[in-house]
This record gives sequence, structure tokens and C-alpha cells, in this order.
Amino acid sequence: MNMYLLQAPAGGGGFQFIFLGLMIVVFWLFFIRPQAKKAKTQKSFIDNLQKGDRVVTIAGIHGRINAVNEDGTISLEINPGSYLKIEKSAISLEWSQQLNKTGVAEKK
Repeated sequence: MNMYLLQAPAGGGGFQFIFLGLMIVVFWLFFIRPQAKKAKTQKSFIDNLQKGDRVVTIAGIHGRINAVNEDGTISLEINPGSYLKIEKSAISLEWSQQLNKTGVAEKK
């Protein structure tokens, strides 16, 4: 029996490591990095919420912030005199930005 039949061909291993490295870089560039950037933007948005801001929750409830509480919640006025106590994390960045863009356009 010939011993050379059991050995892998020479020179193929380096290409596999380069290919694996390139796959990891592409995965990081297109999946991990944008998701981390989005999470950072969402956290910044939540931290900067103030009384009077118009927002939309992830459940689709529209309202104006009446109070920002110390326990991580906000008091959301949905109708004059009607308030909901919700978590700050329940505010949708995308929908709130869209609401404020259309609100600015309506004011002009």
C-alpha cells in the first residue's frame, strides 16, 4: 500500500485559512457592525428622551412624553388627561423619527 495516498495535497491549507478569514471579515462588516451601530443609536435615543417629545411605542401607540421617571419608565400622554406608564425601551426609534419627520412637514 502506498503511503502517499493517505496524505492531503500540499499547499491547499493556506488558501483555506485565507478564505475563512475573509468570510469572517465579510460577516463582521455586513452583520455584526451594522447591528452594533443600530443598538448604539437606539440607546442614545432612549437616554435623550425628554418631556414633550412625540414618540411611538413598539406596539404602535402614539403619544407625547409627560414625565421621564427615575426607574427607567416614562409617563406617556396618549390623549389629553390619559397617561400610560411604559418602559423607555418600548419606544421605537424608527417610528418616532418618522412621526417627527411628518410632524415637521405638516407644520410648514
